Amino acid sequence: MQRSILGCTPTPVLPLVTTLFLWCAVLGGTVLLIQLVAGFVGFEYGHAHDGHFGDSAGEGLNLLSVRSISAGLAFFGLVGLATASLGSVVASVAAVAAGGIAMLGVAALIKAFGRLERDATLSLTSAVGTTGSVYLSIPGRRAGAGKVHVTVQNRLVECRAVTDEEDLPTGTPVLVVDVDGSDTIVVVRNPILLNEVSNAGA
Repeated sequence: MQRSILGCTPTPVLPLVTTLFLWCAVLGGTVLLIQLVAGFVGFEYGHAHDGHFGDSAGEGLNLLSVRSISAGLAFFGLVGLATASLGSVVASVAAVAAGGIAMLGVAALIKAFGRLERDATLSLTSAVGTTGSVYLSIPGRRAGAGKVHVTVQNRLVECRAVTDEEDLPTGTPVLVVDVDGSDTIVVVRNPILLNEVSNAGA
């Protein structure tokens, strides 16, 4: 007769409970996989865009985001299935604990990435009014994005950039006039340098 560590016979896990574990693992894992693939192809599933149920608790952890819930379901199901041989009580406790830890972990990661995104946005905002030069040509009328080298907070950085003007080829001196999203700046031809060149030619 099989005995547990405590010397008691474990209560067998009912087929219904095993099915529940299986479906939670499949559902949670599928949602996580879909979000991962969507992230690779360019959809926004960051902290600010992550779907959630209910209101976010300010600066606290958002345990009700889609990612947190799906991670909790996936680990609840996987750990439940993995510990099913230990009995229904042990499997249930282990599954709930694993699901809770997964939710907390994912919520903490989302919060950390959100903070990094906000910091990056603040840094880009401080670039407004600074000058630089085009590193990778920028298509005109926001038809696409290029890259520029600008000085932000006393550091020369490479930023993704768009423009409302005509095409800006590599080497064009530019002025940062706005921020578009969390990782893109809006630039125009640097009017000061253009005037200097014009005056020199005259």
